[in-house]
Amino acid sequence: MFDYHIHSDFSADCSTPMEKTIEEAIRLNLKEICFTEHIDYEYPDPTIDFDLDVEGYNRKILEMRQAYSQEIIIKKGVEIGVQPHLLDQYRSLMKKEVFDFVICSMHTTERKDLHSGDFFEGKTVDEAYQIYYEELLYCVQNYDQFNILGHLDLVKRYTQERSTQDFREIISEIFKIIIPRGQGIELNTSGYRYGLRGGMPSKDILQQYKQLGGEIITLGSDSHIETTLGYQFQSSLELLDAIGFTYLATFTKQKPTFHSINDLLQSVK
Repeated sequence: MFDYHIHSDFSADCSTPMEKTIEEAIRLNLKEICFTEHIDYEYPDPTIDFDLDVEGYNRKILEMRQAYSQEIIIKKGVEIGVQPHLLDQYRSLMKKEVFDFVICSMHTTERKDLHSGDFFEGKTVDEAYQIYYEELLYCVQNYDQFNILGHLDLVKRYTQERSTQDFREIISEIFKIIIPRGQGIELNTSGYRYGLRGGMPSKDILQQYKQLGGEIITLGSDSHIETTLGYQFQSSLELLDAIGFTYLATFTKQKPTFHSINDLLQSVK
């Protein structure tokens, strides 16, 4: 089994050393993990610096690979927090650095962060969702240096009310761009931990992606502490299987390898 969304103390919102996470992954019999440390340029909360120490990260990944090479495969990923005015900065980053896997996420909309609630002030829930998806669409239209979209419907995590609209049209526009480019989405299981009814994105969005021809999908816990590694993975695999997905993807130097969901289900039972 594989966990493809994990943070360590190289991310500003995490204090867990890599060693702790890796040792727990080995205990859980995970075959492969990918650290996906945050880079969020110009994050609006001045108390949090999401600018990754890439050189230190490179050294640490090499060290961990050498130390645990007989027990687990460790990949080097990154989770970039896109905003429309920052796309050139991410292009520059990708010219300089090499990652196995790149998650494209949006944690900030209208230059306001979702987590604190600033973005939602003065808006109805429907208005907030619309603006969020419009900015994400713009970023996808104008930036392509990523492998999957992270927690596509993240906006729902921060609203007590649910939108009365389904936004299928704009989400379809996003999928019709990324699918032909060979990019995918993740099923992020942290939604269960935050009291949502499932992972992110929700089942209806997963079905929409599949109906439009989407095949590339990863599974990630978005773990910031070692005890949430692989969280709700069996039920998530069962959901993907029921929707009709056949394979789960892992990545090496941003090239996917596909693994049978049926085989993975047998291994976790």
